[in-house]
Amino acid sequence: MPMSNPPHMGSFVRTEIIEAHDLSVTSAANVLGVSRMALSNLLNEKSGLSAEMAIRLEKAFGVSRELLMRMQMNYELAQARLRENTIKVKRYHVSPSGKARAAV
Repeated sequence: MPMSNPPHMGSFVRTEIIEAHDLSVTSAANVLGVSRMALSNLLNEKSGLSAEMAIRLEKAFGVSRELLMRMQMNYELAQARLRENTIKVKRYHVSPSGKARAAV
């Protein structure tokens, strides 16, 4: 069962990786080979975790990229669920004649 309110990946990376290794943002950015700004944006929850950053975290700290990306996906789905009522889409149906039509 998915978490209804999973944490942003920046929070996880900050506490479980950066702080756990007693690194500053600057030193962690150097280890990861990214700009301080790019890492800071993730840690401060201004951007999500990219696949490339997940690979960098796996290579540097041994955290599974698949796990990190599943966590990111769960976060994004939870955020989308919060806005679900604002997403207006009509159900797609194929008529018996084989022609596609949108439900009315």
